[in-house]
Amino acid sequence: MITNKTFNIYCDESCHIENDHKKYMILGSVSSAYNQVKRHTERINDLKKKHNYYGEIKWSNVSNSQHQFYTDLVNYFFDTDLRFRAIVVDKSKIKNDKFSQNYDTFYYKMYYYLLNHKKNSQYTYNVYLDIKDTLSAYKVNKLKHILNIQYGVFRNVQNIRSNESMILQIADFLSGALSYHLNNTDKKVIAKMKLIEKIKEHTKQNLSNSSGFSETKMNLFFIDLK
Repeated sequence: MITNKTFNIYCDESCHIENDHKKYMILGSVSSAYNQVKRHTERINDLKKKHNYYGEIKWSNVSNSQHQFYTDLVNYFFDTDLRFRAIVVDKSKIKNDKFSQNYDTFYYKMYYYLLNHKKNSQYTYNVYLDIKDTLSAYKVNKLKHILNIQYGVFRNVQNIRSNESMILQIADFLSGALSYHLNNTDKKVIAKMKLIEKIKEHTKQNLSNSSGFSETKMNLFFIDLK
């Protein structure tokens, strides 16, 4: 008898605005078995207390003074069952006219590719997206329709605020790290550069192209837009 499992998927995005002068758009997600979410939250809180870190976990908050906390956080991610997946899009290659679509439609197609990767039909999935703007509720309803959750494995798709979820904050952090690596040519923050090198050390990837298909811990997909 197959035991039904549930996974939570927490999604964030970086440089996803159409005309923000950044080359790469990143849609990222961190997944956890549902029954491990509380444990991860408690252990990450313990890390925060250890380092007297009281802010939200996010890439934009990385500083030289908080380098050790974020280093321990990277180590924690790679020591656990948490998994990261990202879709990377070279925005200069988007050709919406060719497919008679607008940027909004393209955006949801990318989310579809992010979330539908290697899903097990015996499992169920809850999807949580960060509330970023007044369109967040519309985005969730649209994504629900695209994922067709009433017939598929996606049981729930909803918005939450980043301060409600430690794992969502890790999605922000890892998506931001990947975006910084790909989009910033003037990399001046030493702590951020060291963290990117630490991620590379763990994952044994250069973070500049797609992962192997079998990669599950940190799966990157640089989508080829034809």
